[in-house]
Amino acid sequence: MPPSRTTLRPGFTFRGSLGQETSGRHGWRQYRDLVRSGSADFSDEIVDLVCEGRRAAARLRDTGTHTGVLLGLPATQRRFEYAGAAFFTADHQWLTSAWVLGDLDGLRRQLS
Repeated sequence: MPPSRTTLRPGFTFRGSLGQETSGRHGWRQYRDLVRSGSADFSDEIVDLVCEGRRAAARLRDTGTHTGVLLGLPATQRRFEYAGAAFFTADHQWLTSAWVLGDLDGLRRQLS
């Protein structure tokens, strides 16, 4: 029986802005934890969402505070905000894949 809300399929594949590709729920959680180690309050806000069939695309607003190593840069305690986009594939209520792209040049400028 499918879950009552959208969740990650066990074989979920993910490619994040930092260039790493992961597989499975555990791999995605490791990526999430890597980002949070550089910004404990990191947040994605969906600004726009377009869905068609099994696919969705989102325009994102990413924000946080630079509290740890991020993009190889030591913590500055600076607040940041940058634009991003995400592309998802789903199968019923399961997310099967995601590809996230963020404006890392803009982020790097804010942290340097």
